[in-house]
Amino acid sequence: MSIGIVGGTGPAGSALALRLASIGHQVLLGSREPDKSVSLVSDLVGSQAGMKLDLVGASNEMAASCDIVVVATPWDSMGKAISPFLHLLEGKIVISMANALSRVGGELQATIPARGSAAQTLQASIPGAMVVAALHHLPAKELGELGTPLDADVLVCSDHRSAATAVIELISGIPGVRCFDAGSLSQAGPIEAMTAVLINLNIRYKTRCAIRITGIKQ
Repeated sequence: MSIGIVGGTGPAGSALALRLASIGHQVLLGSREPDKSVSLVSDLVGSQAGMKLDLVGASNEMAASCDIVVVATPWDSMGKAISPFLHLLEGKIVISMANALSRVGGELQATIPARGSAAQTLQASIPGAMVVAALHHLPAKELGELGTPLDADVLVCSDHRSAATAVIELISGIPGVRCFDAGSLSQAGPIEAMTAVLINLNIRYKTRCAIRITGIKQ
């Protein structure tokens, strides 16, 4: 299975690319500036001496041609990022990992887009795709440090159950991560908003926290 990450050169996108490649997936790390992506991938692969990684730097359009596509741009630029190749996303699983947040004064706060969440906004822009909201609460630094065990849960929601199941299977392959089906895409708003709480906790306690769900046996 090939996985393309559109706008993947930021901390979260590049960390996810490295982690997915480390568990055996073919990953294309996309950027609107392909040379930047190629250079970043060279650094990422070079940092993992002796590890065989199927990780390639590419354009965003090439990333969008993969089997599963992750949109890793900021939430307010998702539409612009994918507009040149909407046709490539038709019928595909598209993962939204964006959080609708804005800085108010000295802290990040949740922003409520007109459609309720960044994921719902993305789904409206590509109605022929199967948008799945996921990966909102994983600390990027730990995600990209392959020697660091993860201790986190991921909440997944979508209006397409088969797509949600496929994404849960994909993410559950990351050691230390559990995934839970949180229901329809209407749940994406509160899931995204929780990220603001986690970031403010990180700042206050000088840490990088994640979430754990208790009371559900897997």
